[in-house]
Amino acid sequence: MTRVAAIDCGTNSLRLLIADVDASRGTLVDVDREMNIVRLGQGVDRTRRFADDALERTFAVCRDYAERIARHHVERVRFVATSASRDVSNRGAFVDGVRRALGVEPEVISGDEEAALSFAGATRDLLGVQGMKEPYLVVDIGGGSTEFVVGGREVEAARSVDVGCVRLTERHLHDDPPTPAQIDAARADIVAAIDLAAQTVPMKTAATLVGLAGSVTTVAALALGLDEYDPVRIHHSRITAAQVDEVAEQLLSMTRAQRAALPIMHPGRVDVIGAGALVLDTIVQRLVAAEVVASEHDILDGIAFSIGA
Repeated sequence: MTRVAAIDCGTNSLRLLIADVDASRGTLVDVDREMNIVRLGQGVDRTRRFADDALERTFAVCRDYAERIARHHVERVRFVATSASRDVSNRGAFVDGVRRALGVEPEVISGDEEAALSFAGATRDLLGVQGMKEPYLVVDIGGGSTEFVVGGREVEAARSVDVGCVRLTERHLHDDPPTPAQIDAARADIVAAIDLAAQTVPMKTAATLVGLAGSVTTVAALALGLDEYDPVRIHHSRITAAQVDEVAEQLLSMTRAQRAALPIMHPGRVDVIGAGALVLDTIVQRLVAAEVVASEHDILDGIAFSIGA
């Protein structure tokens, strides 16, 4: 058993998983999971630079995570940075700041690496679950990008495309609530990205569609009618295409204040959840999928397994 710390630094959130991993048995037991919305990718789609205040928010959370890692006597740490960190000209300032705060070197991974880690984290506990047939199509909807991965026991094909809830919100959804024209423009970007990914990922061969990350789990929580966010009930819940479409339409018709009042809504997702739901809805419609399986296990679990061997 090895105690590891996995850190996932995305466009919107900075997340930590401390877990005990048994490589011989393929098991992972949570010790601590934490998520903070730092919006590192604020404005990156337009400026191609990390904003100074976004960097400081990120470094402050890194310092907190360093204390947690020390307190839990972690043996191995891996810090992975994804979409926004691939796009910026001042990456060095980010790398140096993380190194000072945490004492580890952040890895800015490719979209393909991100997809493989997400797939590993999401599918490891699907084997043997009734109705979860292979091959899987794992869709990880992030802040800056969305990963599409097809495979069974291992990845067969993967593609990362630049549509995510933060990027699309900043690019198109400017009004409160967004106008039909803004929604149509965002949907057109999503359709183009899906079609691009489909050139290398045989999506329609998949028997089970699995959705990851906060946009998906928030849509699932709303579809399930939860009074509070409950990861146990959300994990492996099966949300129909009609439910996804209904929730997406609902979120996109609400004002920011109305979304913030939803009891399951994380404050850091209020302004971008409409775009995230639109990405999921468009994927489900484009693939003519009957349902999507929501997973609470994702790239964090994949990172933890990668260093627990």
